[in-house]
Amino acid sequence: MTHRGVEIVLGRLATDEALRRRFRQAPATVLSELTALGIELSPVELGSLESLDAAAMHRFAQTLDPRLQKAVLMAEVPSAPGGEEP
Repeated sequence: MTHRGVEIVLGRLATDEALRRRFRQAPATVLSELTALGIELSPVELGSLESLDAAAMHRFAQTLDPRLQKAVLMAEVPSAPGGEEP
């Protein structure tokens, strides 16, 4: 087993703002979705990624050239009462 799955997940989190937002709210759900897409992660890797500091990932993503970021094409509508971010 390699770290390939970890590298893919970290890369996606670093370059996809919508995925980062969802990960911040429900890391286990996002990781489950990614593994369902065929990204292979061991139980240890899943646990490590689930406990990843989402704020640190956000700060790292902000340092990347915007050309590396996935464009958010649609405005996200808050689903939580009181206008909280989804």
